[in-house]
Amino acid sequence: MGIVNIDDDLHDQVRRACKVSCRSINAQAAYWIKVGMLCETNPTLSFTEIIKEQLRSAGVSAPPLVVSEA
Repeated sequence: MGIVNIDDDLHDQVRRACKVSCRSINAQAAYWIKVGMLCETNPTLSFTEIIKEQLRSAGVSAPPLVVSEA
């Protein structure tokens, strides 16, 4: 494992995002790096499609949402 140097503003953004997503700073940075790499290597897929495929390949399945009309 190595050290990655990022500017202070980006580090601040990672710190803020990790609180929202309930991840450590390192886990948030790793998530963004992984998603960024997947987006760059799969430019025809949307973010949603990439995440859906990652969840499916990890064996995660969620039932479809049922939206009731008010």
